[in-house]
Amino acid sequence: MKRAQAGIPLISLMIMGLVWALAAWIGDDPSILPGPREVGHVIWSEAQAGDLWLHMGATLRRVILAFCLAMGAGTALGVLIGLSDRLNRWLDPWVTVMLNLPALVVIVLCYLWIGLNETAAVVAVALNKAAMVTVTIREGVRTLDRGVSEMTQVFNMRLPARLRHVILPQISPFLATATRNGLAVIWKIVLVVEFLGRSNGVGFQIHLYFQLFDTAHVLSYALSFTTVMLLIEYQIVQRWERGATRWRVKDDG
Repeated sequence: MKRAQAGIPLISLMIMGLVWALAAWIGDDPSILPGPREVGHVIWSEAQAGDLWLHMGATLRRVILAFCLAMGAGTALGVLIGLSDRLNRWLDPWVTVMLNLPALVVIVLCYLWIGLNETAAVVAVALNKAAMVTVTIREGVRTLDRGVSEMTQVFNMRLPARLRHVILPQISPFLATATRNGLAVIWKIVLVVEFLGRSNGVGFQIHLYFQLFDTAHVLSYALSFTTVMLLIEYQIVQRWERGATRWRVKDDG
């Protein structure tokens, strides 16, 4: 039964590919919508030339750096304001502003203030995501078991020990959710950052071939990196999310 369920996403993706092939066949214009065969040929050619790995590696590096920065800062701030109502009242407007500030504005300002470099690119992406992580973790901290929290106060447990043994285990489902949503959002913002101000990466290649009106190359780079993110999602993130929420399922049962 579990094997059959595990195969459903693959079957769904195959159906998506068939719909794409049918749409390309009906349109009969590869310059507008090339089919899977044409795009697959471009992917193979770019991979053999080494360009695909070069640009995907650059994008993946930015995704990892921005993700780690956003998760670290967002988790720390979320825990702090979740534990302190006074601090939350002061910082909630800041978090709300960052949540509603358009990503494009943050990217442009970082490029203007820091320069057209790697630091600006990573910081811009991290800032766009950190606020979302903060809100998610804050809500997780607010669901902490009050009885356990009072017990830590009775035994004068220090904050590092509370974080390790009490807070983090209880907010692990929220961390998993922030991780899953974060990866989905961050890599898309990274492409925008590369589109606007980098000389390599998947976003840079999409910008280049957009100027050349080369749909096949645009799709080849977009789908190649999408495949990488799907593998990360299904093989790493979802497995960790199931592990993080397993104790809740058992408790509910």
